[in-house]
Amino acid sequence: MEAVEIDINTPQSARIWNYWLGGKDHYAVDREAGDAVIAHIPDIPEGARAERAFLVRAVRHLVKTEGLRQFLDVGTGLPTANNTHEVAQRLAPESRIVYVDNDPTVLAHARALLTSTPEGTTDYLDADMRRPEEIIEAAKRTLDFSRPIGLMMLGVVNHLMDDEEAYRVVRELVDALPEGSFFVLTHSSAEVHGEPMLRAMRETTERGGTPIRARTAAEIEDLFAGTELLEPGVVSCSQWRPDTEGATPKPVYLFGGVGRVG
Repeated sequence: MEAVEIDINTPQSARIWNYWLGGKDHYAVDREAGDAVIAHIPDIPEGARAERAFLVRAVRHLVKTEGLRQFLDVGTGLPTANNTHEVAQRLAPESRIVYVDNDPTVLAHARALLTSTPEGTTDYLDADMRRPEEIIEAAKRTLDFSRPIGLMMLGVVNHLMDDEEAYRVVRELVDALPEGSFFVLTHSSAEVHGEPMLRAMRETTERGGTPIRARTAAEIEDLFAGTELLEPGVVSCSQWRPDTEGATPKPVYLFGGVGRVG
């Protein structure tokens, strides 16, 4: 494997996320950027943890209830606990997962840490989500596109600043899925924190980090066009079918949902 050149002078979204999740794969510049966001939004790490818990619940539902055994995870991020393949293969060891990212550091970590069960398969693609046709063509080496697939896009579409491009990318990926597939999405929103969230996003971008933007719940719901949203629709991801009973969990800034294709 070729050596990966790491830029430790510019904050990187996957490393900031890893810092918020309590991981170890980050540098001073990432911690500074992450702490700057926390200064505006003190509960931002709670949002990161809530999104990971949402992933667990969504994948668990798709495997146990819907019978899915294939996942295409676009925007892998740095490996932490309860990655898509771990959740799926705990329940169905034969599950096949393809991770997609275009950050060489992420891919290097993924290849080293995201190992499959003997019965299943875990593969990795170096590809840009802005080119869905390349992702689909490469994923066909591992996934059977005649059978349902779970498309995971957690916290990545919010890096597409242009609305037209965001909707195009999602539409092309979803349209390539066979009937009976599912689309799982989370996206940043300012509906919980308002202007402090928008200010934190602007400052992160100004520091040289990956540009990021918020969309409203209605705009996020529009990304599910052509799918049938499962209940409760697009909500704060902490409130999507929570495991806890009784009081409604505190909302976080990431909104998400799960849509059925076909």
